Amino acid sequence: MTAPGRFVICVFRPLPGKEDDLRAVLRDHLRTLRAEGLVTDREPYVMKAKDGAYLEVFEWRSDEAVRAAHGNPRVAELWKRFEAACTYEKLESVAEVGEMFPNFDAVEL
Repeated sequence: MTAPGRFVICVFRPLPGKEDDLRAVLRDHLRTLRAEGLVTDREPYVMKAKDGAYLEVFEWRSDEAVRAAHGNPRVAELWKRFEAACTYEKLESVAEVGEMFPNFDAVEL
């Protein structure tokens, strides 16, 4: 039996005028991680908060895959694109997470 993966919830806040760039990198994100063997085949969830922040939920293959991503040149390039388009934020920065049952808009990339 395969060990379970590791879910992560990412919060990306688009920089002014960079929302289209953020959406473009989000389209490439899991495709790149999957090509590098770092994530499972489970489809990600991408959502948008009322304040414009994007949330992405996906599944790393393992703790080792998370560590491997930090030394992977293709992933480093992807992360540079994220940094040019958004800031990374903590989940608690999104107002909806303070609600009993947070709701977000579904995002089609």
